Amino acid sequence: MSMKVLMSNDEITMARAEMMDRDISYLDKPRPQLMGRAMKALNMDRPVVGDYIKSWDVLETVKFLEANTDRQAPILDIGCYASEVTLSLYKAGFTNLTGIDLDPNVSKMPLQDQIRFVVGDFMKTDFEDESFQAITSISVIEHGFNPAALLSETSRLLKPGGYFIASFDYWPEKIETAGIRIFGMDWLIFSKDDVDAMVSEAANHGLFPVGEMNHEGQERPIKFSGFEYTFGWLALEKRN
Repeated sequence: MSMKVLMSNDEITMARAEMMDRDISYLDKPRPQLMGRAMKALNMDRPVVGDYIKSWDVLETVKFLEANTDRQAPILDIGCYASEVTLSLYKAGFTNLTGIDLDPNVSKMPLQDQIRFVVGDFMKTDFEDESFQAITSISVIEHGFNPAALLSETSRLLKPGGYFIASFDYWPEKIETAGIRIFGMDWLIFSKDDVDAMVSEAANHGLFPVGEMNHEGQERPIKFSGFEYTFGWLALEKRN
């Protein structure tokens, strides 16, 4: 399926349990917000990796790549600072991993000897054309969303037959977030119409859904800044 929607809190719990059983979890313990406060009190400055509520979309991404790429495929994660996905992919046996983020503290991410971490703007990178078999993005694109720039650069970087896999804040009906800024950027909770518009723009860059699109929501397990919503997950394939 090309688009999936997180349906309940139970799916988050089950996803984390599966990650723990498979030993591909890299979540700081206890939950990262608690660890973050403790580390700040101790003046520790390493990234607090992972977020329990993103268990479902990280696992969906790992499973998709396991089913559709080999373990040696070059994979790029955009907005990688404190993200768990590259670390989980490494634990799942992937060996050619790169992450990029504007935050210079990305140089403090774990597994520096196994994963290449780069400081830079993922909408305008120095990577060569067709450098990657897959590009991942976990809860990143909803911040400062610029579909033309994002999809143009993604298409440039992907090999033919490569995949762009993204998760994002989502609810089928529009939730208005105008004027709210997160990380200093505009914040978009994607609606069905927003996803359809992104998929339409993606086609202009040779990127197309790889299967059926499920837009329906059920529960709203994510609660943030006074809003309740869920996550969407989308996979696009680069075609000539």
